[in-house]
Amino acid sequence: MTVTVFILDDHELVRRGLREILVEAGGIEIVGESGLAREAARRIPALRPDVALLDARLPDGSGIEVCREIRSRDPSIKAIILTSYDDQEALTASVLAGAAGYILKQIHGPDLADAVRRVAAGEMLRERGQTVRVPGRSPSANGTSGGGHPLTELTPQEERVLDLIVEGLTNRQIGQRLNIAEKTVKNHVTSLMAKLHVERRTQAAVYGARVRGFGRRWS
Repeated sequence: MTVTVFILDDHELVRRGLREILVEAGGIEIVGESGLAREAARRIPALRPDVALLDARLPDGSGIEVCREIRSRDPSIKAIILTSYDDQEALTASVLAGAAGYILKQIHGPDLADAVRRVAAGEMLRERGQTVRVPGRSPSANGTSGGGHPLTELTPQEERVLDLIVEGLTNRQIGQRLNIAEKTVKNHVTSLMAKLHVERRTQAAVYGARVRGFGRRWS
């Protein structure tokens, strides 16, 4: 199965290099590219690639903003933030925007192609050694705040809601995905936040991503 990819980077030579690396790896097709955030945000939902490879910093915005916009319109589009900077705040922002990966441009070509394929298959990736920090919370090494793991206290439906929060979906979108009322989703969100001991939805999203998705090492 061919994986379709859209490339967003403001440097033409970088786009050309990324395109050649991915195409030569086999099984990957580049369906579009752009050097501007605004143009990419318009074209990506129309092209519906499997994966959008987004540069973090652009002249007219950021790949993180593009990620948030395109995933709010079509959550089926996966996104990888590609950057030259190992920035903790950008990493956290990427998680909240619904990115499936945050990787450095120093990555080797075969590893990048592998990351694209894995993200297209539904995995969430991060660079080795990166950690997503939950604002206002300092969990212990095993991810708990004492006693059992907070995630074990969630009901199956609350776990599904948390997974969709991590994906960046709104309450309305979660309700449509799970075929439940938006008010019911809100009740689940309130309950799971209490069980995770967080005060804001963004904290729940980052916590969920850290322990369920972005916390996986890859090589």
